Order: sequence, then C-alpha cells, then structure tokens
Amino acid sequence: MDEMTQPIEMEHPWREHVEAVLDEIRPALEMHGGGATFLGVSGKKVLLKLSGSCNGCPMSAMTFGIMAEDMIRERVPEVEQVVYEDTAA
Repeated sequence: MDEMTQPIEMEHPWREHVEAVLDEIRPALEMHGGGATFLGVSGKKVLLKLSGSCNGCPMSAMTFGIMAEDMIRERVPEVEQVVYEDTAA
C-alpha cells in the first residue's frame, strides 16, 4: 500500500507525543486567535488541522509548521512529514 492510500489512524502510538507538542504551542496560537488539532497519522505523516485565525493564514503553516514539525520530529524521529489541513477555500 503506498503512502497516499494509507488509512488515517486516530489512536496511534505517536499521538501522545504530538498532543504534548500541541499543548506547548497552543497558548501562542490562542494569543493570535488560532489553534491546531491532531487529526491522525497516515504512514509516517502526522496530520494536523489549523483552526481560527491560523486557518487560511499563509504565515501560520510556515511559522507554526517549522516550530511544531521540529518539536514533533525531536520527540518522534520516525515522523517524515507534518501535514496541515487547511479548510479555508
């Protein structure tokens, strides 16, 4: 099964580590009216959803993304990519 068709696992062993990172970052996001939620793991990708003012903001994926991805990879080296779902149209 290739990575594009792998199912999304909500209850994955990495979840605890990802949630801990989000708990550390969440206060900064909330100060700007935004947030982030763990969606699951697909293959070696962690899936997150940006919300509030972060959703659709071109800078949020870059600034938050760099910080979150570095912290997640530090705690779970097996993660190859952090993907952000952006529901803004």
